[in-house]
Amino acid sequence: MNTAVDKIFLDNTSDRHLDWLESEAIHIMREVAAECSNPALLFSGGKDSVVMLRLAEKAFRPGKFPFPLVHIDTGHNFEEVIAFRDKRAAELGERLIVGSVEDSIKRGTVRLRNPQTDSRNAAQAVTLLETIAEYKFDACIGGARRDEEKARAKERIFSFRDEFGQWNPKAQRPELWDLYNTRVHPGENMRVFPISNWTELDVWQYIAREKLELPNIYFAHQRQVIPRNGLLVPLTPLTPAKEGEVVETREVRFRTVGDISCTCPVASDATTVEAIIAETAITQITERGATRMDDQTSEASMEKRKKEGYF
Repeated sequence: MNTAVDKIFLDNTSDRHLDWLESEAIHIMREVAAECSNPALLFSGGKDSVVMLRLAEKAFRPGKFPFPLVHIDTGHNFEEVIAFRDKRAAELGERLIVGSVEDSIKRGTVRLRNPQTDSRNAAQAVTLLETIAEYKFDACIGGARRDEEKARAKERIFSFRDEFGQWNPKAQRPELWDLYNTRVHPGENMRVFPISNWTELDVWQYIAREKLELPNIYFAHQRQVIPRNGLLVPLTPLTPAKEGEVVETREVRFRTVGDISCTCPVASDATTVEAIIAETAITQITERGATRMDDQTSEASMEKRKKEGYF
């Protein structure tokens, strides 16, 4: 390791920084439980939501969580992540509600040209809004962070959504002195982000400190990929090679996990959390910029999806 990375492991200020972030996130979770009548915690099985589970444990154990776990499943998620999701929910003994994009397709509320192969990532917004309406959730807690993407950076910790589930950056409420306005009318809801102020590096350092288990695709492994537009597209039935493209077997890991149709791994030989921390400390490409095909369609793609109800 170089001197800068050594400092990450050895400097006590790093641990104090994590203590502060943890304390803020726990405070926010307890604020949701106190102020909102029917909240939910979004849990996909990804690294950020794994951190959110640990924070919920610290906020509410030994009691039960004051909210169910909710996942919006596109039906095109990585099998390893779905298996991990179910395993963790069972271990915690918490209720898991799964909203299915496949069910939305069958109802006709989501329409794709080819439901078997088209990306379902954007369609999650419809299924999420349907799940919120069905269970009458007035707040959904999630693991989004401001460092992920420019549209995320505009968002408040308590992000107000109107009766159509839409996000308007000009209609967000002030959060002076960590005071949060949680009032909503029937049909409106809040999206709450307790780890807004965390970075990808903070998340990995917290995972290391808490010794949190993760799906194995976060660690380096051999996988067939297709170099395409600066990304490494995983070779799957949903993402086949196009004519003239070359399939390579590379050592890769996933920095983020999501719908197979738009989530790419990165080249890496990091097989431990400590090695991932070392890589993360020196990377100059954002998490989503390095791994998400859907965010490359335009600079405003995330903001557009959020205005349509995306998390």
